[in-house]
Amino acid sequence: MQITSVGHAGFHIQTSAGSILCDPWVNPAYFASWVPFPDNSELDWKALGDCDYLYVSHLHRDHFDEQNLRENINKDATVLLPDYPVPDLRRELERLGFHTFVETEDSVKTTVSGPKGSLDVMIIALRAPADGPIGDSGLIVSDGETTVFNMNDARPIDLDVVDEAFGHVDVHLLQYSGAIWYPMVYDIPRKSKANFAAQKRQRGMDRARSYIEQVGATWVVPSAGPPMFLDDDLFGLNDFGSAESADVTSIFPDQETFLEQMRIHGTDDGEKHRGLMMVSGSVADFTGPTLNEVSHPFAPHEVFGENKRAYLERMKEKFAPVIAADKATWAADDGEPLLEPLRQVFEPIMAQSDLICDGIGYPVGLVMGDQTVVLDFPNRIVREPKEREGKYRYGFRIAPELVRTVLRDNEPDWVNTIFLSTRFTTWRIGGYNEYLYTFFKCLTDERIAYADGWFSEAHDDSASITKDGWEIQRRCPHLKADLSKFGVIEGEKLTCNLHGWQWDLPTGRCLTSKGHELRAERLES
Repeated sequence: MQITSVGHAGFHIQTSAGSILCDPWVNPAYFASWVPFPDNSELDWKALGDCDYLYVSHLHRDHFDEQNLRENINKDATVLLPDYPVPDLRRELERLGFHTFVETEDSVKTTVSGPKGSLDVMIIALRAPADGPIGDSGLIVSDGETTVFNMNDARPIDLDVVDEAFGHVDVHLLQYSGAIWYPMVYDIPRKSKANFAAQKRQRGMDRARSYIEQVGATWVVPSAGPPMFLDDDLFGLNDFGSAESADVTSIFPDQETFLEQMRIHGTDDGEKHRGLMMVSGSVADFTGPTLNEVSHPFAPHEVFGENKRAYLERMKEKFAPVIAADKATWAADDGEPLLEPLRQVFEPIMAQSDLICDGIGYPVGLVMGDQTVVLDFPNRIVREPKEREGKYRYGFRIAPELVRTVLRDNEPDWVNTIFLSTRFTTWRIGGYNEYLYTFFKCLTDERIAYADGWFSEAHDDSASITKDGWEIQRRCPHLKADLSKFGVIEGEKLTCNLHGWQWDLPTGRCLTSKGHELRAERLES
């Protein structure tokens, strides 16, 4: 099996039974904020796109690159489709001209056959509203000799199914670096922001190491890593290395940083687990667990460490025209009131989602230039601010042209556009509100109906585990992660490393968000 990194979470997997192209992202995403790191624009995308199978893990724009899929990818390729409750991914691929689909069943191994032979595949589909825009997934492929688990940035809660279906995994491709806007866009002091960022980046790497131990693959390839932020307004979000500043606010460690973490923490021991550096264009040839050869298009050290800032400066110059062209497509701010257009989008969704609106529980402010609009979730209306209303518990400052662009494009997901762009600022009083961001992901009847129903289902917390002197429910109240594997107790605080959520054990109170109480009891010594 030959595996080629095509940048970020993208890989080309060549087997004797055919080739699979995974998550082929090349064009800047999220209002031209994110660019693949290292640069992959010089790869031969026509050749890579002449594939037998296509796998797009989910609809986030750093995985689903509409322009690249339309212009370069073979429309006769068989699409390996995750088992999602909302068919948005299939619809988008059909709109681009793809017409042959293998509809997989979540976490069930299946054999796909073509003129060149057969492959065993399994897609683990994550279906919670917090997973991507209504879905995320990971792909396992075996050609009968080598097994690769392309987990990209999915966060499965049950990995036993991989071992049961395939046995030993030879190559594990996984995310280790964040894909979020916290804490960089928050109105908090820089020192606090730096502390929160350090915690965030470390939790992401801790979670990845936990997955490495659970999967137990021979080779681990850090992927779905940091993008490049090349616009002048965002350049400071890049991680240039701790030597440059004592209060770095980047949550985006790079591949070299994570491979060093593996060595420090023993998840690269030279035998059981081995970290493998791959950059855009790197090719690795495997026979089972044996790495026969790896080649790189350039020496990886040229883009990391002390060379990283100079590399990013060159990329900034290269992509300046591309970013400028993208900005030229944004809707102009003509000064027209935004109240009525926002009312037409949001109020029908509010009317369908009592549980989510009640979960948000308070008015949210949208400050767009000199206009402020209030999303009044308790009353299910969009309105103007009231006199002496005071500061909203949650609020966003967003450039009007970004809001006008998503309204013009009938965008169903502000998280996958405005928020991941980091081209906004925000504040909150109190904890993170998961219901609020779920609402912004679900701006269609179908999505909001699914999300509201998902939250209305009771989570099973009947099973218990004992851990570090406590008896606690086995499943995380957030997204049902197995706390025997992802739970870390420090003193009287529990952290679930799957998403970094935390609880106060004596009270069971969630420290991250409203609700989501945990059942916990201290054991007698």
